[in-house]
Amino acid sequence: MQLIAFSQEAPAQLLANYLNQQGIAVRYNHSDGEHPHCLILLDEDKWEAARLITQDFIRNPRQAKYQQAAWQQGEAVQLQPVARQVSPQLQMLLRSPVTLLVLVACGLVYIGSLMGWFTQLQYWLSFQSPSLLSENHQWWRLLGPAFLHFSALHIVFNLLWWAMLGSQIEDKFGSVNLLLIFVLTALFSNYAQYLHTGPNFGGLSGVVYGVMGFVWWCGWLRPQWGLSLSKPLVGFILFWLVLGYADLLWVSVANTAHTVGLVSGCLLALGYSRIRR
Repeated sequence: MQLIAFSQEAPAQLLANYLNQQGIAVRYNHSDGEHPHCLILLDEDKWEAARLITQDFIRNPRQAKYQQAAWQQGEAVQLQPVARQVSPQLQMLLRSPVTLLVLVACGLVYIGSLMGWFTQLQYWLSFQSPSLLSENHQWWRLLGPAFLHFSALHIVFNLLWWAMLGSQIEDKFGSVNLLLIFVLTALFSNYAQYLHTGPNFGGLSGVVYGVMGFVWWCGWLRPQWGLSLSKPLVGFILFWLVLGYADLLWVSVANTAHTVGLVSGCLLALGYSRIRR
């Protein structure tokens, strides 16, 4: 079944790469006529999802997610020559103020730790029980551990995932929704880890697992939204989670925060899929 036809090859290849990445199999076909570059839908049961994605592509074919899909498949499709290119990921990140704000906050806290202020920062950012917070009103401590990191590998791993996934969510749902997801996943994962091990923990990992779960389930429940994680990445997430519980890593891992963050992200995606079209 023919899905759409273009007069130029570049947009046809770009859309084909993205649809195939979303699990909607299409084949590029060249024919004669005014619009010779066609996309053939191989699974008619996925017509509605393919139609919605195609409409979104026609409205704005320069969205970063299309070029990103091409890169993930080892291709780079350029709609027209440009004098200066900025990576789609960087473009999306620069349009994502909440994502940038969290990146900067974590970076500044880590720099302060390297300058000898780690003890003071840990004191002011550590989690405290709700009963104690009701007395001292230091409510920022509910989120504080998310900004505290203990090594270069720790912060680089977390911020790379946050930058990639947070900017995608913010681009699709807006800054307010990403802020809500950040607050909820940080709150749930921090509180669960506090109940399990006490206040001596830190890192953005609970939130990172939260946005991973959110993007993963959005791709499963609403593929037309354009958010997804590939199966190898989902496998990596779950493998790393199991590895932490097996106590085979060389560092102490906040397994409870990771698990609760992942589950809360999945549940938030389920909620969004029910209330948003």
